[in-house]
Amino acid sequence: MPLVEDKVIVTCAVTGVLAKREQCPYLPYTPVEIAEEVKRAYDAGAAVVHIHGREDDGDQTWSSARYQQIKDEVQKRCPIIINFSTGGFSMGCANDEEKKQKLEYVWKVKPEMAALNMGSMNYAKYSEKRKAFVFDFIFANPFSEIIMASQAMREGGVKPELECFDVGHIHNADPLIAMGVLKRPLQYSFVMNVLGGVAPTVTNLEAMSRNVGAGDTWEIIGISKVQWRLVAAALILGGNIRVGLEDNFYLDPAGTKMAKSNGELVEKAVRMARDVGREPMTADEARRALALPQQW
Repeated sequence: MPLVEDKVIVTCAVTGVLAKREQCPYLPYTPVEIAEEVKRAYDAGAAVVHIHGREDDGDQTWSSARYQQIKDEVQKRCPIIINFSTGGFSMGCANDEEKKQKLEYVWKVKPEMAALNMGSMNYAKYSEKRKAFVFDFIFANPFSEIIMASQAMREGGVKPELECFDVGHIHNADPLIAMGVLKRPLQYSFVMNVLGGVAPTVTNLEAMSRNVGAGDTWEIIGISKVQWRLVAAALILGGNIRVGLEDNFYLDPAGTKMAKSNGELVEKAVRMARDVGREPMTADEARRALALPQQW
């Protein structure tokens, strides 16, 4: 079903892979810590949670056993929709077999959703103060790997969440729909304010939203302090919204007040939604809006 204008799906990305506790001491690492943060987000009004698996020391993991622990701990606490990341699964792999092994957690653990990155790009962070790049690499997502990840999702009955860092990434879905790799209705996520991707402006967000098909859904993922302006714009444009410590640590646009939990970020997002007349969907309402479970 299409978006309902007076309802909104709030997603929370509780922990990424790049940020560490030296930057934000409230980032969760262990399955129990992640699940506790998910519960705080759910209680504050989130219907979906986006999760990167981490080891106890914060390093990224692709372990099916670890993802299963995370899923089990989350489901003990709340009925939120679970969305696992697949970002960067091909990095460091020597061949397709290694890539497929990394993706085993998707079809074995079977979250309701999983992120599917829809195009390659420069991926960098620039320090104005240092006049230098903090990091700089190519985020490779060729069609062959998009298909590989989507097949792992299909095998597990997992709905893809199409992460688009630029307008062209939206249209990368077209041949995959024609091939039967993807099936409508689709869920798009517009990732803005990553250097190498689309600039984080309201006009760009509006342009991207106009490229989504009727019956499909979309959300904004604003990175860093510009997030709140983009959340406000998405709410007015009728889109869904994502917040969380993966994307932004701060409760204020100036970056002076760090959130002490994912729940605090969701609370602000929910308050903003209600201020413009949009009520957060429950997890079950979001399941219906997102056409879950995925039907192949």
